[in-house]
Amino acid sequence: MVTGGSLIMLAIGLPLFAALSIWFVGKSPNQRETITLITAVALLLVVLAILPLVLAGLPVRLDLAAPIPGLNIAFAVEPLGMIFACVASFLWIVSSVFSIGYMRGNNEPRQTRFYVCFAIAIAATVALAFAENLFTLFICYEALTLSTYPLVTHHKNDEARAAGRTYLGILLGSSVVLLLPAIIATWVLTGSVTFTPGGIMAGKVEPVIGGILLLLFLYGIGKAALMPMHRWLPAAMVAPTPVSALLHAVAVVKAGVFTVVKVSVYIFGMDYLRELAMADVALYLAGFTILTASIIALRQDNLKRRLAYSTVSQLSYVILAALILSPISTMGAALHIAVHAFGKITLFMAAGAIYTAAHKTKVSELDGIGKRMPWTMGAFAIGALSMIGLPPAAGFLSKWYMLLGALEVEQWFAVAVIIGSTLLNAAYFLPIIYAAFLKPEITDSHAHVHGEAPLPIVLALVTTGAGTILLFLFPGPALELARLLVNQ
Repeated sequence: MVTGGSLIMLAIGLPLFAALSIWFVGKSPNQRETITLITAVALLLVVLAILPLVLAGLPVRLDLAAPIPGLNIAFAVEPLGMIFACVASFLWIVSSVFSIGYMRGNNEPRQTRFYVCFAIAIAATVALAFAENLFTLFICYEALTLSTYPLVTHHKNDEARAAGRTYLGILLGSSVVLLLPAIIATWVLTGSVTFTPGGIMAGKVEPVIGGILLLLFLYGIGKAALMPMHRWLPAAMVAPTPVSALLHAVAVVKAGVFTVVKVSVYIFGMDYLRELAMADVALYLAGFTILTASIIALRQDNLKRRLAYSTVSQLSYVILAALILSPISTMGAALHIAVHAFGKITLFMAAGAIYTAAHKTKVSELDGIGKRMPWTMGAFAIGALSMIGLPPAAGFLSKWYMLLGALEVEQWFAVAVIIGSTLLNAAYFLPIIYAAFLKPEITDSHAHVHGEAPLPIVLALVTTGAGTILLFLFPGPALELARLLVNQ
């Protein structure tokens, strides 16, 4: 009989096995890519096998080791982790299909290393999603940083090396200098680092100390890109587009905001956070990041950089929603982890398709491109609508729950931020769609290139675009997991 612990072991072990297998068959592209796709599908099936157990409220856990007395490497699946694991495992399949088309279509070097590191990053992501305590989460968090560094520096030129230094410097620096001390202080003050419904700090940590710990966690979780810890994210745009999709949608940034929500719900607890004056300060910091990053995105002509700053803004929606401290807004935060993943990976894959087929990288070059790349730009339009928060894209659902939560507790600053940033999102996305479909095409040296990017690329971005619509039409499982998160 397959137990919950066995399923966790399989979910973490499958991508690691894939990484090893890819390394051995690296000289054969067909075998390398076949292993990637088969393992990605197998991982999704394993994760989906865990889903009914979580929905039924059954315990799913795995204890591996206790290298330090009182600190275990252990895994336990709860609703928020289930959402994250479902998103990461499904999007690994789609991003793998996209990667095959992109890496081959652009004759990228070091493809074996790319697929190996990608698989290791997925293993770290799933392990992080299922982490039972802060100690395990920290190990997985750092493994994710280290496994994605070779992807950021994939091109091995001066620009890539500089971006890699920024990437490692900010992410490792913030986690070692801020996050690790926060975890140690939590252990010392409470005697526990286990994720517990309702939190572990109430009655054990003075509100003043709790406020300091909150800021240490928020800025120590550099992957959440709260300003000024955001610089690594636009810097990493020198990497190939499949890496950008991994960083912005599947793994890295989602690991950041996932950790913020998990710490808020299971370490601090909503009731304890309401006692902290610093929680309001943190909410204002998240609102500042949302608006500032949106304004910066509005001024970017490079498409990937515009999308990068959009990601910085969208991540802080999750932080803002968690700090509104309403059950409904917390549901919105959990939902936004999923809906942003589908919308943003669609946008980045569309950017990669445009580069592959037309060699265009700037927003100002996209006039009329929708006429010869209708599938790509149609999917881009769906992803953009999701980022803005308009139906029938799934981004509407998460923003609606955030807004309802803010209205419920009369958090007018959050209401103003959500409305204002929605208008800014529309201001930097809608002109792209308008220009692509309604303006005459710009003629240039690549005007002879007609049609879409290679089929795997188009298939991948159409799939995630459709997924963005389906999440809006059929949000049942995601909503149920979000409800379980706030009703534990």
